[in-house]
Amino acid sequence: MELIQQNPDIHAYLAASESVDHEHPLVREASDRLSAQHPDAYSYAEAAFAFVRDTIPHSMDSGDLRVTWRASDVLEQRTGICYAKSIAYAALLRARGIPAALCYQRLAEDDGSDPAIHGLVAVLLPGERVWARQDPRGNKPGIDARFSLGEERLAFPVRPELGEVDYPELYAEPHPVVLGVLKAAPDRPALWRTLPTEL
Repeated sequence: MELIQQNPDIHAYLAASESVDHEHPLVREASDRLSAQHPDAYSYAEAAFAFVRDTIPHSMDSGDLRVTWRASDVLEQRTGICYAKSIAYAALLRARGIPAALCYQRLAEDDGSDPAIHGLVAVLLPGERVWARQDPRGNKPGIDARFSLGEERLAFPVRPELGEVDYPELYAEPHPVVLGVLKAAPDRPALWRTLPTEL
């Protein structure tokens, strides 16, 4: 699948915003700490991926009822669903001048029921010609997502026979539908009832 930049200007994928708030002191602090140990772009991108994947629990896995949608809040509260964790990872990448995009899959249960949108990040490292999708959702039994610039190591490879879809668009900001449900949800159970089923 060829990934498509929604915005042709690469600078859009470096910008700070309300949700991808990489100029916030908490994001900067985390970025500085990671880059001190991983100074080159590749090792930093991999370390930031592992940091978000492994030290910020997915709120469904942990049972946390809070909903986060701003990168700084994800880092401060140490919780979030896939969308929020992706926003945090994108912010950490952009904080070091690494272009980062938000992208999505449509996933379903094993019988094709209950479709929902899943959030990912695409990274464009120096010297690379193509974006590489990453999934910082968080691993657990049956899920083993890894940082990779070659063969994708996502949490959920799509199953087209069940109506699952890899969306090729790379967004500079969270998709409006995704951000809207995050902002509107008072807690995770309410969010679960309003998760978008398609983009």
